[in-house]
Amino acid sequence: MWEPVDAFAAVEEYLRDAGFFQGGADGLVADLFLGYGLSQTIRREPWPDPPEPCRLPLAACRVRPAGEPARVGGAFSIGDWEPSWNESDYASAITTVRHAIAEGLVYQVNLVQHLSAPFAGDPGGVAESLSRLRPLHPEPLIGDGWAIVSASPELFLARRGRRVWTMPIKGTRPLGSSGDLRESEKDNAEHVMIVDLERNDLSRVCEPGTVRWPDFLVEREAAGVVHLVTTVEGLLREDVSLAELLAAMFPGGSVTGAPKISALDHIATLEPVGRGASMGALGRVYPNGDLDLALTIRTFAISDDRIHLWVGGGIVWDSEPEAEIEESWVKAQPLLAAVGAPVPEAVTT
Repeated sequence: MWEPVDAFAAVEEYLRDAGFFQGGADGLVADLFLGYGLSQTIRREPWPDPPEPCRLPLAACRVRPAGEPARVGGAFSIGDWEPSWNESDYASAITTVRHAIAEGLVYQVNLVQHLSAPFAGDPGGVAESLSRLRPLHPEPLIGDGWAIVSASPELFLARRGRRVWTMPIKGTRPLGSSGDLRESEKDNAEHVMIVDLERNDLSRVCEPGTVRWPDFLVEREAAGVVHLVTTVEGLLREDVSLAELLAAMFPGGSVTGAPKISALDHIATLEPVGRGASMGALGRVYPNGDLDLALTIRTFAISDDRIHLWVGGGIVWDSEPEAEIEESWVKAQPLLAAVGAPVPEAVTT
């Protein structure tokens, strides 16, 4: 799907038309990608979204046998990375967000940097190179002239029966660094805002009084760094459809900011290029209605002989431009090292 309007309903209709939720669908699974660009439909301000840096659908879904053999990846090569946002402009955008926070327009905005490089070879090989980072959804999704390969450690949304949950990540430190991440006032504030946002999103589709957070501010190693993670869960109302569940939760709060719609509008004015495969969702839907969707952070897209990567973080009042730039490169380094690509000078300084 290349248009954002009614995309979630179209996904559900496609699956129903394929008989996916009916008897006899056992042994099948549906791969699903939802691009961040679908958020266009809930923005309030009229200005256009930034141009996309690569050709990708806004959503893609396919039904296949669950036992399909894993694809063996081949060789690939990556050239020199080029950023679409220099550090000075990125720092200026962070300052703009802080001014918006001071004016009470928003509390947090996630800002994302974009890198791209020449690419040749097999996207499946990229997926194999990222496997040591233990991504939630390690299989590449390959379409006609495009591919999405994710090393994401973050759960956007899962469902088992009527239980639904999300596990937002906010707060980052390099692996092996000293100190307790939970003692950082800035990281705590950033995290708690998003937990509250996810509670609100789940409450739109869950039984009243069932939304809770059994694991709060837990330190976890993921994708070569250390994060703070919280589980937010609830009991889904019986009348909620797949499309309604996705619409209530998408896009994930940890890649937008809070309040979500205000953050979306700020992102559209500040980021120089679109988010492509990043900051959306990738995973599987099962015939009984269960699902597992990763948030597409730490995610590569391959299109038109180039590979793309997006990295960033949440900007709050306490954010300092230099520290935010460093955090984004901390997230990028394990990914670039895993695929054996030349690392941009900015990432190493």
